[in-house]
Amino acid sequence: MKNETKRRCYDTMKKAIQINLSVLLLLLCFLTVFSGCSKKDGGEKITTAVETTKAPYKEPTDYNRLTGLDDLSEEAKGKRPVAIMINNIKASLPQYGISGADLMFECLVEGGITRMMAVYADYTKVPTVCSVRSCRYYFPIFAQGLDAVYFCFGSNPTLGTPTLKKLKIDYFNGAEKYDELIFGRDPNRLGAYSREHTGIVKGKNIPALYQKYNIRTDYKEGKDRYIFKFRNSEKTAAVSKKECKKLTLNFSRSYYSTFTYDAATKKYLKQHSGKPHMDTASGKQLSYTNVFVLETKVKLYGNGPLVQINWKGGTGYYISGGTVKAITWTKKNANSAIIIKDANGKRVTVNKGNSYIGVVNKGETAFAT
Repeated sequence: MKNETKRRCYDTMKKAIQINLSVLLLLLCFLTVFSGCSKKDGGEKITTAVETTKAPYKEPTDYNRLTGLDDLSEEAKGKRPVAIMINNIKASLPQYGISGADLMFECLVEGGITRMMAVYADYTKVPTVCSVRSCRYYFPIFAQGLDAVYFCFGSNPTLGTPTLKKLKIDYFNGAEKYDELIFGRDPNRLGAYSREHTGIVKGKNIPALYQKYNIRTDYKEGKDRYIFKFRNSEKTAAVSKKECKKLTLNFSRSYYSTFTYDAATKKYLKQHSGKPHMDTASGKQLSYTNVFVLETKVKLYGNGPLVQINWKGGTGYYISGGTVKAITWTKKNANSAIIIKDANGKRVTVNKGNSYIGVVNKGETAFAT
């Protein structure tokens, strides 16, 4: 009898434990389900704000703002670019130190000739550049929009020098203050070229020059974004369905720049007035991923011979990837960057890589058929 009683007690306790375990498991399931779910909207799961909210997009400040590429030295990340005036008259050719520029501007100056401005994003990697020539007022205006430090060898006193002073741009003029740390003459050119075609900028000394004169290296607040809206990919893509294998910018009858598409490199090879435009230091023909034609009003200033350019905007073309797109461009003021939009007023997305920017009179761009 005693054994039977014990057995019955054991069975009762066992059942009670099983019931309690079942209740506990149900309770745990209930808590698990309702900690991640809600009865709201028919019991569908409501994802938390932490899971759905994305951090606002921020452009990477350590990339090259002029090309979109990750090719800057550590010292140059987030730093200002360098803009150097380049002599482009035929008597001064060939140049050197310019094929590695991230941006190249070309504009008409007096006498139907053109002058260029080479812009380098990495101030620690600027090569020796030759030949360096004098300022024309619209070039520092374009440089100011990039927050660049500007280098020239002389300046036109009518418009150039007053513009430099008015802009309060950081600049170095070899004719105004000849500091041998940065300026010099190519000894191989002296005697072989006119003296005005021998000026050089010693690019490797730019960091030391900045220290000597306490030049700001960081981008100014509000100037710390890309001037272009770049594609996410580094692959060069077509910009439209309209092909463009060759085009010419007619600055004047004797000075014109032709670009021919090289499908192998996906770049446009530049010619200077019918001949390959070469850099003798690198041995390379100038070539660009992007070609921008900025058409505007270009005319003589007063009775001449100086040239006046409407640098505030106009129409034009964006050429890349063997294709062309019509654009409009604006530059709000001397301190602002150039903004490029398509025909619908949407900012143009640009292929990553170096760019050429030619400023010409409206209607002076010819496309090969």
